[in-house]
Amino acid sequence: MGSVKQSNTSLQTDHLLTVADLTGDEIMVLIKEALVMKKQVKEGTPHPYLQGKTLGMIFEKSSTRTRVSFEVGMMQLGGHALFLNANDTQLGRGETVSDTAQVLSRYVDGLMIRTFSHEMLEEFADASSVPVINGLTDPHHPTQVLADLLTIYEYKGKLRGLKLCYVGDGNNNMTHSLLQAAALTGMHMAVASPEGYAPHDMIFQQAKDKGEENGAKLAVHDNPIEAIQDADIVVTDVWASMGEENELAERKLRFESFQVNKELTQFAKSDYLFLHCLPAHQGEEVTAEIIDGEHSAVFDEAENRLHAQKALIKLLMGK
Repeated sequence: MGSVKQSNTSLQTDHLLTVADLTGDEIMVLIKEALVMKKQVKEGTPHPYLQGKTLGMIFEKSSTRTRVSFEVGMMQLGGHALFLNANDTQLGRGETVSDTAQVLSRYVDGLMIRTFSHEMLEEFADASSVPVINGLTDPHHPTQVLADLLTIYEYKGKLRGLKLCYVGDGNNNMTHSLLQAAALTGMHMAVASPEGYAPHDMIFQQAKDKGEENGAKLAVHDNPIEAIQDADIVVTDVWASMGEENELAERKLRFESFQVNKELTQFAKSDYLFLHCLPAHQGEEVTAEIIDGEHSAVFDEAENRLHAQKALIKLLMGK
C-alpha cells in the first residue's frame, strides 16, 4: 500500500450536528476533498487517511445509504466502523446519554448517530470528547445535503447563484438542511409546501438572515408553479417521513398538487437537475417519468453520500 500524506486541512467545528455548523468556505473545501477521494476510488488509488481509527455508529432509525456509506467510507480510509443498534446498547436499558457518550469516547475516534431527537444528539455531543456526526435527526439531515451539494457542483460547476426549488413537506429535515446550505453557499432557494407544512419558523428565519449576508434569496410558497419558475435544481422527498406513516392518507390529499411531474417541471429551466434523497415513492411525490428521466441524478446523489461523508470524517477525525 502506497503512503498517503495526511491533509493539514480541518474544520473549525468539533462536531457536525447541522449544516449551520459549517461555513460556506468549509462546504467548498469538503466538496473539493470529496472530489479528490472520489477520483482516487475510481482509479483504485489507496487513501488510508484514517488508518487505525474507529467510527462508532449508533442507529435508532433504520438505514440503507447511511450505514453502508459510512461503513464503506471508513474501510476505504483505512479505518473501521462499528455498528451499534441503540436497543442493543445500555441506552436501551436506561443508561444516560451523557454516560454513554463519555464511555464510547474512550473507545472510538468519532461517533455517528442516526436518531429521532435532535436534543438527544446535542446532549451526546456536549458529553463527547470525540467528533459527533448527525446521520439524521427529525429536524436535520446534514450528511445527505452535503452529498446533494457535491452532486449539484459536479453537474453545474458551481453553487452560488443557482436556484434550487424544494417541492413537498417543508417542515422536514431535508428542507431545513437545504435552507441552511443555500444560505451559506449563496444559492437561491424556493420551498413549495401546502399551508401548515412550511419550514420551522426559527430555522427558516435564521437561514434567511444568513442568506442575506451571502447574496442568497430564500422564500416559501404555497403555489408550486410560482416556486419552481426558472429553477436550476428541483428536489423533493417522501410526503411522510419515518414516524409519520400514520399521517400518510391525510398527507396524500394535502400534497396531491405538489407532485413533481412533467406538468410542473416544464416551468423549471430546460436543463434542470432532479434530486431525491431516496427511498422514493413513485407515483406519490414524484412520477416515474421524472425520477427515471434524463434530468434525474438520484443515483449519482446516492453514491455521493460515500464521497461527501469520507471528506467529512477525514476532516473531523483526522485533526
